[in-house]
Amino acid sequence: MVPLYTCCPFPSSKALQISPSFLLLSSRNPKFLPFTISRILRATSISTSATKHEEPIRTSYAGVQLEETVDETKQGKLRLDSWISSRIQGISRARVQSSIKSGLVKVNGRVVDKVSHSLRAGDKVDCVISDLQRLKAEPEDIPLDIVFEDDHVLVVNKPSHMVVHPAPGNANGTLVNGILHHCSLPTVASSEKEVLFDTEDMSDDEQDIFHGASAGAASVRPGIVHRLDKGTSGLLVVAKDEYSHAHLSEQFKQHTIQRVYISLTCGVPSASAGRVDIPIGRDSNNRIRMVAVPGLSHHGRARHAASRYKVIEVLAGGGSALVQWRLETGRTHQIRAHAKYMGIPLLGDEVYGGTKNMALSLIRPRTPPYYNDELSRLVSRLERPYLHALVLGLEDKT
Repeated sequence: MVPLYTCCPFPSSKALQISPSFLLLSSRNPKFLPFTISRILRATSISTSATKHEEPIRTSYAGVQLEETVDETKQGKLRLDSWISSRIQGISRARVQSSIKSGLVKVNGRVVDKVSHSLRAGDKVDCVISDLQRLKAEPEDIPLDIVFEDDHVLVVNKPSHMVVHPAPGNANGTLVNGILHHCSLPTVASSEKEVLFDTEDMSDDEQDIFHGASAGAASVRPGIVHRLDKGTSGLLVVAKDEYSHAHLSEQFKQHTIQRVYISLTCGVPSASAGRVDIPIGRDSNNRIRMVAVPGLSHHGRARHAASRYKVIEVLAGGGSALVQWRLETGRTHQIRAHAKYMGIPLLGDEVYGGTKNMALSLIRPRTPPYYNDELSRLVSRLERPYLHALVLGLEDKT
């Protein structure tokens, strides 16, 4: 038996207007905003059926030291925390920021405690990474939108802006904190040797869950077998016992889980439906961003990634589109990276190019002038990539 869980009706014009979990731009007026943005986008809508990468230093030891000069070939300004993170694999950006704030980083011989300090080519950076800090997750009475629950699994409709499990800078208010309270479980703590991850890296990459972390890391995310980005809303399944955790983990590893996402994009795909089969690897210039480049998998720094997409509706005369995605694999930021590769970054995705300026440049020329002021106000309040996990199908082995 394969249960299919969905947190809203299959996408349609009506569903797009009334689904606050997907189109909510501001919690201050959840009923008005979804209707307004869909009305504006539809005002003039037409209905339609190998890059060379710099090798980072590789280590996972606590207290690692870095003494390095910024490459002369680097153009423009670089953030201090981002650059250090890109040079030391396995060190979280939050931990780098903690080291900077603790006065453990020098630039050209002077202590710099500002994480956003701009580096230039030729700057000499000396730093010592601070010791790992233990994390713990305490039960918190956080309202959860539970779509399905039995003795073995829990399916939750995660709101946007909620982090899945504790990490540096997000020790409270996570989904795990709410699950511990809901299931009447005690406080859990990480081990002293735990490898920590940035909150920006929260993703639905099941391979990271299974192979990329220590047993200690798993201790602060009980039952979690996959993740959603912090800004992504939608369905996430949680195991309530070891037996269910093992079976769900196997389904994710074998890619038998059915997952359907919907998104709003900047622009419209050139083909109304298709399959994107492009490897995805981490961007050497920005640790929190992935990049889709043909042929990267042959260099060992990227993984096979495949996504199927279908345009559900063209909006604003071609300025935007409601797109359905079906994942064949589950890589970090897979949909976001593939959408950028296709030239249609997700609306509100500042990391992958779906900026407010891009949205306005595409939508405003196709929108009646009397909507311009309202459109500008709405776009200015975009706070996350408009991506929603709509359907989750899994095999019931209980």
